[in-house]
Amino acid sequence: MKIICIGRNYARHIEELANERPEEPVIFLKPDTAPVLRKFPFVIPEFSNDVHYEVEILVKINKVGKYIDAKFAHKYYSEIGLGIDFTARDLQSKLKEKGLPWEKAKGFDGSAVIGEEFINKSEFTSVDDINFELVKNGEIVQKGNTQNMLWKIDELIAYVSQYFTLKKGDIIFTGTPEGVGKVNPDDVLEGSIEGKKIFRIQVK
Repeated sequence: MKIICIGRNYARHIEELANERPEEPVIFLKPDTAPVLRKFPFVIPEFSNDVHYEVEILVKINKVGKYIDAKFAHKYYSEIGLGIDFTARDLQSKLKEKGLPWEKAKGFDGSAVIGEEFINKSEFTSVDDINFELVKNGEIVQKGNTQNMLWKIDELIAYVSQYFTLKKGDIIFTGTPEGVGKVNPDDVLEGSIEGKKIFRIQVK
């Protein structure tokens, strides 16, 4: 199972981090050791003092595909999920300053929450109009809608498949909206899609 992540896919998130708006999707990977194990907490790694949450809509690939045309991309997934891309922001900033890859800041063990429940896309009027949110300690900190993506889900699948063969079980993290922030020990993070709770995780 590959975890393929898209960066800078929401304009307001780009603005809040003062990043440059990309001309094409930004792609990075997380290894298969990145997902937090079910029923386990997220443990802040010792090498960072500034880990941020980033809630994202997930797409689970259901068959092998390469060089997929965007108009056929809908055939390669049937389920939508929700997760968190945890980012060691302090480490990422250092790496970016030196022009180095982000993997240590984005792909460390436990850096990905993948909600246990996925929702069949047939339950949505359109995958390009899905509301989702993240609640931290009872307060909404991130709210997003897939219509605000710079590149929509089918466009992302087509683009990613130019570089990586997509296989059944692969998961694409489609980017985060504005509102990212630091996590602290004992925080509780809860994510929902259209009001339906998808995950709940504690921070240690």
